[in-house]
Formats: sequence, C-alpha cells, structure tokens
Amino acid sequence: MSLPELGIVGIRAKIDTGARSSALHVEDQECFARDGVEFVRFSVDLDGSGARTHQAEARVSDRRMVTDSGGHRGERIFIRTRLRLDEHRHWPVEINLTQRRNMLFPMLLGRTALRGRCLVEPARSFLLGASSGPGPTS
Repeated sequence: MSLPELGIVGIRAKIDTGARSSALHVEDQECFARDGVEFVRFSVDLDGSGARTHQAEARVSDRRMVTDSGGHRGERIFIRTRLRLDEHRHWPVEINLTQRRNMLFPMLLGRTALRGRCLVEPARSFLLGASSGPGPTS
C-alpha cells in the first residue's frame, strides 16, 4: 500500500473494520502555518525499526477527538491524501496522525476508507503480497 502524495511507498497496513477512521503512526509531529493555512510535518517509521524513516508534510484537514482501542480519548490531527493499493485501485482517504509504537503495522485502515470500495476476507492475509515493499520515493 502507498500514500503517494506523501511520498510513502510500500507501507504495511492492517485492515480494521472495527475502527471508524484510518490512522498513521508518526513521530516528531509539528504543526506550522503556510500562507495562513495549517500544515503538519512529521516522520514515519515505515518498518518499526527506525531504519526506514520518511519525512512528510500535509495540510491539516481537521482536529477531532478519537477513542483508541484501549478506550483512551484524545484530540488527533486529520489529513486528507490519496491511498493506493495497486496500479488500478486508488482513492482519497482521511487519516489521523497518532503514535502507534510497538504495533506490528504502522498504518491502520479503518472502515470509512474501505466503505464501498473493498470487501474484507478475514480468513486471509497479505493478499497484495507480504513484502514491505520499496522505501519512500525520492
């Protein structure tokens, strides 16, 4: 899976139909203004090891309260970008930025991003391949 507008290629994502929104594990999150518009700059650890990190920035689309799987509520920044599953399947998604340390997958793909576009087969894994893919685009 890729987030090409952020320059992220080959990121591992977990499909989670129990989660309403999609989430991306980020570090060093910093908000700033550009021409009066709020943006966020962040780094993404693509494989959890710190060896494949990528710097990105995006326009902040919203700030909302989110309840995580442990029941903790907190405000998160949301961005809008394009999700690309393969050469033929891509669409706009909304993603919240959070810290998902110690998680196997740096991205969680929630039901809002999947609705009307994908069928989930819970008995199968890595249908697009098990490889973590190439690193971020240059």
